[in-house]
Amino acid sequence: MVVKDIKSVYKDIFKSYDKPSLEEHINKIIELDAYLPYSSTFFCITNTQNLTFEYISKNMFSCLGLDMGIMKTQGMRYFWSRMHPDDVEYWLQALNELMNFTLNNLQVEDRHNMSYTWNYRIKNAKGVYVNVIQNTTPLEFDVNDKPIIGLAHYTVLDSKIHMQVSATAKLLNANKEYETKYFNNFSQKLLSNGISNRERDIVRLLVLNYSSKDIAEKLNISSNTVDTHRRNILKKLNISSTGELIGMIKTNNSLVL
Repeated sequence: MVVKDIKSVYKDIFKSYDKPSLEEHINKIIELDAYLPYSSTFFCITNTQNLTFEYISKNMFSCLGLDMGIMKTQGMRYFWSRMHPDDVEYWLQALNELMNFTLNNLQVEDRHNMSYTWNYRIKNAKGVYVNVIQNTTPLEFDVNDKPIIGLAHYTVLDSKIHMQVSATAKLLNANKEYETKYFNNFSQKLLSNGISNRERDIVRLLVLNYSSKDIAEKLNISSNTVDTHRRNILKKLNISSTGELIGMIKTNNSLVL
């Protein structure tokens, strides 16, 4: 798909959504693709109503070596057919639970500010199963406010890295900070089930070297509340210090925050 075609493909969406910024956003993404260097990440504009890729960035070939024409004509079914057999059941469970969570636990206005992440293994053109972390941001919704058009980023990691199938749903809050609303590790629980989503957000920000004061500002809570959460996290995980917690996470490639 070329830039000039995007208006016709999404004509009805733009008309009903009535937000010029969405059209501009998609156009800029596609224009930028021509200048992006080759890397371990590629992106697609996905359509879950008809299971197609409306756009596939050029890095897909460098990441996976798959035929661009087949990806466009056969869509998501072809992509999914290359998924590791051991991951299919977990992946389906992850998608189902993410959708159920979205429809049953989120306010309609919040669904437009969500970001979803999950992972699986895909067989590349060389027949090697590589790890893929997919992050999808909804762009458009059907009449039932179910996400149907999304911007999906795929990060490809080496096959030697052992990753467990996890799924996360995060809300972009008023402070422009992503706040975990849902998390599940479908392969194995690496962190205690007692770790709350709020505590998971704090762990993620600690790993990024934010102080309690910084975390409080980002999550719109007090520094005392952050410190209380930090103490509870250490107690639940039976570790003695924040430094030990951060070290444990940084050396554990299976953990998805």
